[in-house]
Amino acid sequence: MLWSRGLIELQAGRYPAALELFQEAVDADPSDVHARYYRAVARARLGDREGAIADLRGVLAAEPNFDEAALDLGVELIEEQRYDEAEPAFRRAVELGPKLDRAWYGLGLVLIRQRRFDEAVEALERNTRLQPMSPYGWYQLARVQADRQQPDEARKIIRRLQAFEPKVAAQLERETGLAAQEQ
Repeated sequence: MLWSRGLIELQAGRYPAALELFQEAVDADPSDVHARYYRAVARARLGDREGAIADLRGVLAAEPNFDEAALDLGVELIEEQRYDEAEPAFRRAVELGPKLDRAWYGLGLVLIRQRRFDEAVEALERNTRLQPMSPYGWYQLARVQADRQQPDEARKIIRRLQAFEPKVAAQLERETGLAAQEQ
């Protein structure tokens, strides 16, 4: 299959060659949602966000239960700062794939941008349960807790991060003004 060769090019970082192969696959069979999905991925890697968004919307129209396509659509929409459009994409992704930690993280970021901090906490807590050793969700969760005027919750997170990501913990202490240990 053309798109399987395209995957090899994509994984090797040869995005123009990958895009060409995925385009050939789509031209040969416009109903091939995988070829369209990977064409979207190649377009995104090449900086063609609008092309990627259009492809991902097309994939989801043809295959509404494609959780990775919903996730990637949310990611591309965030990159374009189209937060109101990104939220339903991430919500669809977590509905279809409740263990997609990146979808919970993306939803949390969108909710932060919309200043819906209580909802952001819920999404980020789901992310950190799924990826407990990734500092990204913890970092955002601590920031949200500080914004919600919950310094004790933020300090707990900073202490947790000190155990496995001390640089991130130190950065949070500087940014929030909260020491891990209450003075």
